[in-house]
Amino acid sequence: MTHPKRRAAAERLARSAPPGALHVVMDPDPAGKPSVLRTALCAWESIEDGATHQLVVQDDMILSDTFFERARAAIAEMPDAALALFALWDSRNGAAVRFGAMTGARWVGAVNEYFPCVAIILPREVAAGFADFGRRHLDSWPDDILMNHYLRAHGIPAYVSVPSLAEHEDHGSISGNAFRGPRRSVCFLPQDVPGREGARLTGLRVLPFFKQGVAQCAVRVDEPGTGHGPRPAHGSGPGRWLHLDCEQYLEGTGVRIGRRQPAIVRMAEATTPEAARGAWLTAFTMGFVQQTDDLRCDPPADGPGDDRRPAPAPDPAVLAEALATIGPGGISYAQPEQRIAEQRDELARITRAGLEAGREAAAPTRPPRRSRTAPTDNHPPAPCPVAVLGADTPLAEHLVRGLTDAGHQVTPLTRPPATRPTHALLDLTPLAHPSASPTLALSLQLPTTATPFTLRLGDLYGPGCPHDSRIGRLVWDALRSYPLTLDDPAGTLRPLHTRDLVAALSTLLRTPPAEPVSGLADAPIAAADLAAAIRTAVRPVPLAPLPPGPVSRRPPQTAAWPPPPPGWKPVTDLHHGLHTHAQWLAYEGIHLALDM
Repeated sequence: MTHPKRRAAAERLARSAPPGALHVVMDPDPAGKPSVLRTALCAWESIEDGATHQLVVQDDMILSDTFFERARAAIAEMPDAALALFALWDSRNGAAVRFGAMTGARWVGAVNEYFPCVAIILPREVAAGFADFGRRHLDSWPDDILMNHYLRAHGIPAYVSVPSLAEHEDHGSISGNAFRGPRRSVCFLPQDVPGREGARLTGLRVLPFFKQGVAQCAVRVDEPGTGHGPRPAHGSGPGRWLHLDCEQYLEGTGVRIGRRQPAIVRMAEATTPEAARGAWLTAFTMGFVQQTDDLRCDPPADGPGDDRRPAPAPDPAVLAEALATIGPGGISYAQPEQRIAEQRDELARITRAGLEAGREAAAPTRPPRRSRTAPTDNHPPAPCPVAVLGADTPLAEHLVRGLTDAGHQVTPLTRPPATRPTHALLDLTPLAHPSASPTLALSLQLPTTATPFTLRLGDLYGPGCPHDSRIGRLVWDALRSYPLTLDDPAGTLRPLHTRDLVAALSTLLRTPPAEPVSGLADAPIAAADLAAAIRTAVRPVPLAPLPPGPVSRRPPQTAAWPPPPPGWKPVTDLHHGLHTHAQWLAYEGIHLALDM
């Protein structure tokens, strides 16, 4: 699939394939608004009579020497599955591929993100169904977001290759993705040897990945309030995913990283301290998860004696390349390709050191914070237990997990207690519809006080927050490449990120405030400045022109903003906070809002 501007590249790619394997499909409206989906739908609809599967490849891809051999073998092994032949180096699916390389797998179950569509195979019926679905959402989301939504909604098994069978050439982006920086594969080996296509790794629960300069971690929740239970028998399953960072995840397991800097990070010369620490922390979490979750390939399902078969050994070349892209992927959003290449070798050494350190830390791990009963030198005594009302929303789920990881014993309630509780009571029910009221407030009752405290919240954003709030609406539009519409550019907002709300609640549960009302928010920001930040952090979309006539202004807040709790202040960088909100909306929030 291609655009007339890149027709020559597409024709070269088609000629490099076996005769008849690839043919060029052109954008049907090259003068229109850039849209990968528009061309992709034409490609899916062009399947030939008698074909059981359709392969779609974008024009800027390099195919491995064994691309078609492995693709045919994979189709024979998994005829009903969607197969992605590429994953980005800073993605969740890239993190899954790295775990696959660590366990000797050849395919990993795709995880809830976008489903990579730059080189992809679909069964004939799935291709036809997606084409119909995509036509109904032509001017909404990118093709890879819609593909993941479609596959998930229809229960279609989906896998990603280990290593990638294609690499991205990055000749510039017609569809507006150049702002993301270089977009390389998590692991591309042109001469990868075909074979063992049945070696698969599925059921991953924790995915550490280095993106936008931050060691992040997606954690799957299978049952309300827990991340435990048996691993799914097939695929990774949709589940629900919490968006954490690696340090918070480790903290919840009893591993406190804090400001500890390994010597190899402190002595980094070619790269920055931030990049060195991010790569090390991501790899540390990977090694820790590999050991604690006992990751290994799925047992084959081809006869008796499966459990006695030896586990496949990792391919050293595949593993080395998969680990070597952690650091470059994490800094790719902000640095040119030449500068990234200069740091690659040092970041690879730091990554390998982090991986080994994480594996070693897994053996003597302390009990998780949720089980801790005695104070330590580094932690104050645990606060009184807290019961939570309204814990069944995505936002509340992130808050409960955050409080638990911070050392609080949390008990979700389905109804208010009949008598005065002997523990703290936090009412999160207003978060079920946070956009319904311009003044959102929570109630916190402590056993040591007669009346509950009122917590006034600013404009919430971040993981778990909805798409129709003041900030969510702008992020939602930017994700879909829509212009940002500002009702009142001069109006102000008070952003409050999910993680800062967790920190504030934790502070209040440990140290009751002196005032009956606390204000939880970052510094005020003009709507126009927030829009500028969204255009940088999410996507550089234009601003919609203001309609003629008087501007509709939000009624000013006449009351002074309450003081914050003592000892608390928001620390989330606005750019990163908006990035986390966008990720959550695109990968999780979409399933709550998009009509199939």
